[in-house]
Amino acid sequence: MMPPEQPLAFPVQDLSAKYHDGAAPELKHKPATLIWRLATFLPALITTGGLIAAFTDWFAMGGLSVFEAMLIALIACTFFWISLSVSTVTVGLVNMMRPRTPGDGVPAPAQNVALLVPVYNEVPWDVFGNACAMLEELENAASVHSYTLFILSDTRDDEIAEQELRAFASLRVNLPAHVALHYRRRSENVDRKVGNLADWVARWGGGYDAMLVLDADSLMSGQAIMDLTDEMARDPSAGLIQSFPQLFGAETLFGRVQQFSNTIYGAALAEGLARWADHEGNYWGHNAIIRTAAFASCAGLPRLDTFRSKGALILSHDFVEAGLLRRAGWGVRFVPQVKGSYEEVPATLIDYVLRDRRWCQGNLQHLNILGSKGFHPVTRFHLFHGAMGYLLSPAWFALLTVWALIGKGEEANVIRYFTGENPQVAWPDMGHVSNLAILVFMYGMLLAPKFLGAAALLRSGPSLKDLGGAGQFLLSFLTEIVVSVLYAPILMVQQTIAVGRTWVGYTESWTPQARQGGRYGLVTVLKFHAVETITGTLLVAGMVEGIITLWLLPIAVSLALAVPLSMLSGAKLTRFKWTSRQLGTAEVFNAPKIIQSAKRERTRLRAVLEASDSLPAE
Repeated sequence: MMPPEQPLAFPVQDLSAKYHDGAAPELKHKPATLIWRLATFLPALITTGGLIAAFTDWFAMGGLSVFEAMLIALIACTFFWISLSVSTVTVGLVNMMRPRTPGDGVPAPAQNVALLVPVYNEVPWDVFGNACAMLEELENAASVHSYTLFILSDTRDDEIAEQELRAFASLRVNLPAHVALHYRRRSENVDRKVGNLADWVARWGGGYDAMLVLDADSLMSGQAIMDLTDEMARDPSAGLIQSFPQLFGAETLFGRVQQFSNTIYGAALAEGLARWADHEGNYWGHNAIIRTAAFASCAGLPRLDTFRSKGALILSHDFVEAGLLRRAGWGVRFVPQVKGSYEEVPATLIDYVLRDRRWCQGNLQHLNILGSKGFHPVTRFHLFHGAMGYLLSPAWFALLTVWALIGKGEEANVIRYFTGENPQVAWPDMGHVSNLAILVFMYGMLLAPKFLGAAALLRSGPSLKDLGGAGQFLLSFLTEIVVSVLYAPILMVQQTIAVGRTWVGYTESWTPQARQGGRYGLVTVLKFHAVETITGTLLVAGMVEGIITLWLLPIAVSLALAVPLSMLSGAKLTRFKWTSRQLGTAEVFNAPKIIQSAKRERTRLRAVLEASDSLPAE
């Protein structure tokens, strides 16, 4: 079921020595790149600096203690990343308002491209249904490029593996004979997904100019695949080009919130990131095209020695592979303008958290790689930013704890209530108006990317008709904000737990994602959210006693209601006609052809596989 092997040397890289690939052409940055970077980072630094100055002045009125200085540092750390998000979205919004420069019309050189779909105990009809839809679109498109799709299975479950074989056979029967489709199942899943892809590169990579890496739930239109291929073919300096995957297929409340947020707010953020990153972009592990020879030459991952373990597998491999490509002289670009790139989303809060724990472990591992030789400064920022995405939650949780402990001031706080002693720090007495102003300012900064993103999308994205109409869009927009505010404190606590699990050396198991949503009983949900429930209950009790400020009430309510909110996250909005419209995007109201085709092929394959499963054994 595989073509003849075409080996390609795939050496393991040394992170302690610089490396440059002699085949990499000289990179030419756009003249405006420095301006975009200054426009992104300077406002964030200036705003954060102003906040530090204000808090330092307020706290210093009674003398600045070490603890107060640490508190100011926490505030600065958390606020910088909020400010950076706002400025990135603003840069994206400005760029989206500018007229697009048309291409030069020069035909792209023909490329031989492999579409790689690594799978591990996935639902076969979903994987092969998506594959069939993509191959059919490519078959019907006029393209100078040639494509071969590989299903690279690491499945351990024999029953699922048998279904994969039958799904492959069904596709071979239904697709024209000349369509290039192959299936391989490894006998041992050495090094997980990293090893799966490395095995293909080393054995078959020599026969392909580029490889488009997909995930088990990835879906790309034929036009998107060809657009990415054209981008790669026209840019000989590009080692990797990442698309901006949009979310589709969400049916639950939590899934729809993510899908709506990604579609409405993600576009401007993606545009801003693309502008300031330029050739120093990042890789998200899927829906990206990679120059095969460049990847083989410089992206072989070594084992990692940390203070906890020797020879550890690099888990979040994508960031590191992007850094290795850039280190070797190849460009790593982000092209959000390519439309038709999709992936699915965890259906429930618990499914999201379980996936997030694996990502947390991998991203924190990057802190051990920051000092590697030859990495570009922007690469180091990407690695650090990925780790900070999780470390910010403990920082926020620490701020919440301090604010809860020092309560309303010297006369009413938790520490004095239990010990009779005044705490060593107190929020400055700035009066009711100032407290309200700070709260409004912080929430304004948190919500600003949403409003800016919505403005950008409505300016250059889908029409209001494709979003259900103006009234439906406004209702969905407000609903998303409310629901996100409710779930944010729960996610903060869960990410804090994930960081703690990683810190003590707990290794997350490699399990397939429950893409349709796991089924969790009340006892399971109670255990899973015990920390949030207890924390929220204590906060509410403190408010009743008058020793914790009421400013924390929204957070306290969310945490105290973590169990019902978690169970609500899996509620199917598609169950009723009215709810099915809520938080809808263009993928819901006017689904593109590729999504319709994928759903149709999934249904067909499921019927075929379930029918054959029901046949009596001979």
